Amino acid sequence: MQPTIISCAVTGSAPTPEKNPAVPVTPIEIAESAIDAAKAGAAIVHCHVRDPITTRPSMAMNLYQEVTERIRGSGVDVILNLTTGPGARFSPSKHDAGIASNDSQMCMPLERVKHVIELRPDICSLDVVTMNRRRHVFLNHPEHLREMSAAIQTAGVKPELEVFDTGHILNAISLIEDGFIDSPPFFQFCLGIDFGAPATVEAVAMMKSMLPRDAIWSAFGISRFQFQMVAAAVLLGGHVRVGLEDNIYLEKGVLASSNAALVQKAARIIEDLGGSVASVAQARDLLSL
Repeated sequence: MQPTIISCAVTGSAPTPEKNPAVPVTPIEIAESAIDAAKAGAAIVHCHVRDPITTRPSMAMNLYQEVTERIRGSGVDVILNLTTGPGARFSPSKHDAGIASNDSQMCMPLERVKHVIELRPDICSLDVVTMNRRRHVFLNHPEHLREMSAAIQTAGVKPELEVFDTGHILNAISLIEDGFIDSPPFFQFCLGIDFGAPATVEAVAMMKSMLPRDAIWSAFGISRFQFQMVAAAVLLGGHVRVGLEDNIYLEKGVLASSNAALVQKAARIIEDLGGSVASVAQARDLLSL
């Protein structure tokens, strides 16, 4: 078995400190949580940022910059992955389906990647997906994806191709074939999310079978599926992601005390299945960074 890369999704959009006090909010908290996760075995830390006052998701450049500088200045070697997901939430107004409601958050492509262009992390997420959610559409227009991909490529950053269902893989392959994504491509299967692919072994195997031959892939399940998908991904030859963005529990009824605790549990599962946790150097080699 190849060494297994652990990614840690430190803080996202949905989990809040009210649900679990361990969810980091301020740049200091996010950076410290990422550093602790790296010390626990995560080779990659995937970071969103939040408004320190409201705790709501943010796209503020100064917040991304502070998180990035704190992680890079910590002396801990880790692969930094910044999100480009915000700015793609659409819901129609009640009176005109062609006009966004106040709940929407739609941004132009270059606005969504400006922090990536300026800060140049090792990796950034790229959601190759348009899909229904419970109260809105996660909308990534094909031309927007091409523009974002081109800007990411020019910046020398590797995109993590986040796919939520099988059709999204085909969309990503078209970007690869058109020269917008360099080889080897890095896919992240996002499973168990409303109206996307289920968090099952069958779904992972199906999605894996559709990938380009040279692709590197990872998978995660949200909520109660997080550690089941760690095991499934390891046994099927992939890499794994855990973290408070996706799941706030260590086990049923027990809130996770930190991102590091989730990473440590993932590492135990990998090792119990006969694998080994990839070092940062091994992860860089596997991902051709």
